[in-house]
Amino acid sequence: MAVDPLIELRDVNKYFGELHVLQDIDLTVGKGEVVVVIGPSGSGKSTLCRAINRLEPIQSGTILLDGRALPTEGRELARLRADVGMVFQSFNLFAHKTVLQNVTLGQIKVRKADKAKAEEKARALLDRVGVADQADKYPAQLSGGQQQRVAIARALAMEPKALLFDEPTSALDPEMINEVLEVMRQLARDGMTMVVVTHEMGFARSAANRVVFMADGRIVEDRSPEEFFTDPRSDRAKDFLSKILKH
Repeated sequence: MAVDPLIELRDVNKYFGELHVLQDIDLTVGKGEVVVVIGPSGSGKSTLCRAINRLEPIQSGTILLDGRALPTEGRELARLRADVGMVFQSFNLFAHKTVLQNVTLGQIKVRKADKAKAEEKARALLDRVGVADQADKYPAQLSGGQQQRVAIARALAMEPKALLFDEPTSALDPEMINEVLEVMRQLARDGMTMVVVTHEMGFARSAANRVVFMADGRIVEDRSPEEFFTDPRSDRAKDFLSKILKH
């Protein structure tokens, strides 16, 4: 691989009780790469995403960030989580804080930023994701699409090395999906390293450098979008694509 690896998973295994949800996962994400993870429900996509920043502990294997093994707990782990931003399905914004406070909090608490500087940066990021005029509102006053864009701004405020997106549009109404995907496309163009679990095949096609197809806890295919969508190798992928591309 020509690119510098930023995220590496080597022989990663994860169980929920008897259920083997991640099976011998090997995956490398290079700096500046956009890797989209797709597959049927229950294939392990979200677990994979959450394992990368240790929201899900793994039973065996190694996960490296920028060449260093992931710390398991404590202050080091908090620092790691700041380096790998995460955007969830359900926004996870603090309801009792304004949009501006949501975006400045981590900067002040974790990065020890000065309040005025943190606010200046937050406003610039809110502008970048198209919600600058919502800064003084509370999350409940925003649409789902706006809340998700605030969540992206909040992740960006930590100046992460990579961003993980766990089905960022699946809780949104159809008309809001595109405004969030557009922000993500722009981040991809700006060179942000991204791992995106999504059902949005148009995004996978247009923004991904690689498509990782998972089924039954394994990575079945890891190829360019062009190759994957026009000529899937595995029966699992062919079956999956025939079901979703008919709609």
